[in-house]
Amino acid sequence: MKGIAQTFLVLLLIVSATPSVADVEFPNVVPGYSIELPRDEGSHPHFRTEWWYLTGWLESESGEPFGFQLTFFRNRPGVDEDNPSKFVARQVLFAHAAVSDQRHGALLRAEKSARAGFGLAEAAEGTLAVKIDDWSLRQDGERYFAVASTNEFALQLECVRAQPPLLNGKNGFSQKGPQPEFASYYYSLPQLQTTGRISIGGRQQRVRGVAWFDHEWSSGMFDERARGWDWVGLNLDDGGALMVQRIRDNAGQQYWGGATLRESGSEDRNFAHDEIAWSPQRRWRSSRTGVTYPVEWKITVGERTILLRPLLDDQENDARASTGTLYWEGAVRAFDERGRAIGRGYLELTGYGERLRL
Repeated sequence: MKGIAQTFLVLLLIVSATPSVADVEFPNVVPGYSIELPRDEGSHPHFRTEWWYLTGWLESESGEPFGFQLTFFRNRPGVDEDNPSKFVARQVLFAHAAVSDQRHGALLRAEKSARAGFGLAEAAEGTLAVKIDDWSLRQDGERYFAVASTNEFALQLECVRAQPPLLNGKNGFSQKGPQPEFASYYYSLPQLQTTGRISIGGRQQRVRGVAWFDHEWSSGMFDERARGWDWVGLNLDDGGALMVQRIRDNAGQQYWGGATLRESGSEDRNFAHDEIAWSPQRRWRSSRTGVTYPVEWKITVGERTILLRPLLDDQENDARASTGTLYWEGAVRAFDERGRAIGRGYLELTGYGERLRL
């Protein structure tokens, strides 16, 4: 029954992506909106799509490195909303959790999906408090708490905000293509000081590290030209932060993108799509799905060049049972042109199998 329910939710999202099925109008993302915290850390239920995304690097007391991901997605199908029944899926929630462990050699991952309501799955407004069953991501002031437990691993983490929000695009208006109607509201919280516990195979360890939080919401993220995107969020060793994203077409070419850089002593700087370039350096092929991903990169942002290398190659996340997506999401180290380590973060690669659909 679980598999049937998950398949139904995936079909529901595919159907709801067709405008003729929806019986509501979704609000547009427009320039000039002022993102305010904590108000905007919560859910924006009138918009079609939203996600809260927490990733980071952790180290055990013995210095063992781990990567982790906990992401919650919210979707408004926009179907049959006038129906008074509590069983109508007015909001659908999904969650992905993953741990990258070098000893295991491949990504440890799990996913959940549920219709919002009945106290089992919720996304609060006005403050960050999202959950599905016993997985949750919530805030208390400038502290963020992440909890997820699976048969293979468990996370219990506390992240403390150390910097103001990083507003991506033009003051948080992040355009995703040549037409401004394809955009999102988007901010990041870099350099989150993180402590807690991680359990793998029943072995629990105390950990500490640095995390990155993304929050993004939209009603029309991508145009029909988009096949997928490449994205990286880096916590730099000097206390700075860098987000770089690009949108690819069916030929695999970049046709849009942008970046946001935070440097000590300077104002945050945004880069336009023609100021960034992604160049793959090495590829890895998944033996499970047959999809090939470029897992090492040279990225140019303005006059700065950064090299990315993964903690491990196999960080493929097969989430087709929930969000219907197959993507590579993993911990990466960042180096400068001379090979000096300059930071760590997370790399996301989508649309390398089938075209990404939200």
